[in-house]
Amino acid sequence: MDKKVKILIAEDSPTQALKLQEFLEKNNFDVIMAKNGKEGVDLIQKEKPQILISDVVMPEMSGYELCTWVRNTEEFKALPIILLTTLSDPENIIQGLEAGADNFVTKPYSEKFLLARIHYIVSNLEFRRMAETEMGIDIYFSGKKHRITSSRMQILDLLFSAFENAVEKNRELQQTNRELQEALDTVKTLKGLVPICANCKKIRNDDGFWEQVESYVMDHTDAEFSHGICPDCVKKLYPEYYDKLYGNAKNEDKG
Repeated sequence: MDKKVKILIAEDSPTQALKLQEFLEKNNFDVIMAKNGKEGVDLIQKEKPQILISDVVMPEMSGYELCTWVRNTEEFKALPIILLTTLSDPENIIQGLEAGADNFVTKPYSEKFLLARIHYIVSNLEFRRMAETEMGIDIYFSGKKHRITSSRMQILDLLFSAFENAVEKNRELQQTNRELQEALDTVKTLKGLVPICANCKKIRNDDGFWEQVESYVMDHTDAEFSHGICPDCVKKLYPEYYDKLYGNAKNEDKG
């Protein structure tokens, strides 16, 4: 498709809307903005976008209501719709099907994943125009009756996008877990009972061998040692130097 694909964003958060607009324009899409569903209706009629990306929770008209309006308006009923949602409950999918949505992208979304969904939609725009809308069916979920009038392709698109979202979130969770485990592996702690010799002060390590206390501490913590000698040991080991090193200090203390 040589001509730029026009995308309408319906998003009440100016920060999120501008961020998404900048990302899409960098990827060679023509972007128009609506602050809520009601403004989205006006811009759909005026601008005739090829794709609608809508937040779910918005003032005046929600994303579900905007989606329902699109599906009930003959001129725009084939317009592909991506709903941005937390997708925190299976009923979100039922609500999306009822409204006629055909794509879910969860917040916070991966820009790479969103772009992949848009490219998929663009590659199937012509096929969607030829798809026939089928008769509605009633389904029951969580004790409620829901009327689904979406076409088979819309239903498949929505279910596949929901599944891909779950896979993407699972990848992100696995990556986070790996990073957390790596971080935990680098954190060294020293706790519990530490066997230490009462005479030489060596410590018995986890393998049963006795080692110098400084070696043990350095292996089990991030601490490092700089060696010196205390006054008591100087007096015991090097008495000839003790008075030279500490004699003046002792005389000053007595004075």
